[in-house]
Amino acid sequence: MLYRMASLSPKTSPFLSLFSKHFKSLSHNCPLTPVIHNAKTQSKNPISMAKKTTHYSTTSAEALRKIPAKASTRKSRKQAFLESPETILRWKLDQCSKNGELPEALCLYNEAKANNVQLNVHHYNVLLYLCSLKTDGSEEDGRDFARLEKGFHIFKQMGIDNVVPNEATFTNASRLAAEKEDPELAFDLVKRMKDHGIVPKLRSYGPALFGFCKKGMADKAYEVDSHMMENGVLAEEPELSALLRVSSEVKIEEKVYEMLHRLRTTVRQVSEETAVVMEDWFRSTKAAEVGMENWDLEKVRRGILEGGGGWHGRGWLGKGNWRVLRTEMDENGVCKACGEKLVCIDIDPKETENFAKSLAKLACQKEARSNFVRFQEWLQQHGPFDAVVDGANLGLANQHIFNFHQVKRVVNQLREMSPSKKMPLVILHQSRVTGGPAQHPNNKKLLDSWKKAGALYSTPQGSNDDWYWLYAAVSSKCLLVTNDEMRDHLFNLLGNSFFPRWKEKHQVRLKPSIDGLIMHMPPPYSIVIQESEKGCWHIPTVIEDDIETPRQWVCATRTIDKMT
Repeated sequence: MLYRMASLSPKTSPFLSLFSKHFKSLSHNCPLTPVIHNAKTQSKNPISMAKKTTHYSTTSAEALRKIPAKASTRKSRKQAFLESPETILRWKLDQCSKNGELPEALCLYNEAKANNVQLNVHHYNVLLYLCSLKTDGSEEDGRDFARLEKGFHIFKQMGIDNVVPNEATFTNASRLAAEKEDPELAFDLVKRMKDHGIVPKLRSYGPALFGFCKKGMADKAYEVDSHMMENGVLAEEPELSALLRVSSEVKIEEKVYEMLHRLRTTVRQVSEETAVVMEDWFRSTKAAEVGMENWDLEKVRRGILEGGGGWHGRGWLGKGNWRVLRTEMDENGVCKACGEKLVCIDIDPKETENFAKSLAKLACQKEARSNFVRFQEWLQQHGPFDAVVDGANLGLANQHIFNFHQVKRVVNQLREMSPSKKMPLVILHQSRVTGGPAQHPNNKKLLDSWKKAGALYSTPQGSNDDWYWLYAAVSSKCLLVTNDEMRDHLFNLLGNSFFPRWKEKHQVRLKPSIDGLIMHMPPPYSIVIQESEKGCWHIPTVIEDDIETPRQWVCATRTIDKMT
């Protein structure tokens, strides 16, 4: 596609000066308007079926003039808003964003500017986003360069138009800089957010962090990481994995050690990509060279005790080549490669108590408060329990119709397993207790027996029983029987690193068999990166939710025979 050329106005704005340090002013080399205007609309415009035009020409301007200065009714005001050029432009740009249509978006932008349509921050952000999209490598270098320069031009024009930027603006501009392989500029843009009262997000730092890591500029990557922490932004697996990789490449063993521990606390189980980065480090010459030949074993054991188990944090122990294997754990947590047994890391009771309180507070906000408070009072009277059963999940496991016999069988098994022989608490929605299969005489009798034993709670109409069975299990510090993976929006609201640790130690899963459902108890060890007192490392990888799929672990060990 050919481009017409145009020059920029020399006007400046408070957030434009940054570009003068990195780029020459854009002039006749900056492509603006595609010569060919043959883009088609992607779908019918639901905003105004009367507007059939693709571009913003005289039709849109006339539509704006026809809007009364003061709309007399809410309907007319709404109609005026929907038919305004700004709203139509927004809708069409959103369609371009959805379909990745940069040429069409540029046509819309140039016609809007030609017709004096006032662009807002959303319009500019969509344009910047499209300009920042990476290509599949099929574009010619010149056209790819033109795409990036066009993005910078739009960003600069935004300042000339005095449109106030937001977090998305700076993030998209940072992506443009990263695409131009200028992570320094990308980082500068993030730092400039503070001047505009904008709090950066994790995505804001990505272009700079990954850009520095890709170039092997470890010190600059660490600087970005520190800036993130100062602003309360926590790195996740992609960021930590990139920092781990660059630390390994530049052979900074202290940073490799730090990133392994940060992955342990933040991620716990790593993706295949991160596992490969870890294996590359342990197989490297540098990894074989680093480590203490003599150390205080008591200090190491004290570190494990103070850390809660599973790590000591005292640094690399031993010297020599590492033996790196992929392996599995047996049912007791013994590594099949090296024979070392993994530990079960305790959960602080205070953490559990605090989590139960925050869970109850959130449930009261999402549920009718009186209903959940009534449930809490009922639990105080009848609890605590040794196990809680998600009745709906259990009754429908591998079934088309709710199966009370299936629930009964598991409830009886749990009662036999209980040290106190107490029945578990069954949580069922009221509709399950009163309608359908519940009307069968045998099922009625079963439900009555549970009620008399104080082992059944029916959640009220309109409630979400997930809040009830989760709170009951957490507050009772007991097992939770469910195949629910607890990953939907409700559980994301918890936003707490404690939750996956609690789930690992308390969730009982169910697997169908010819004899009915078989319970899979929580493992007697913690599925988390572990560092032993001998300096060995065991790193779990992420697997699908199929409980039959054996989890792969990275086992990294070396012979250690010197310690004090």
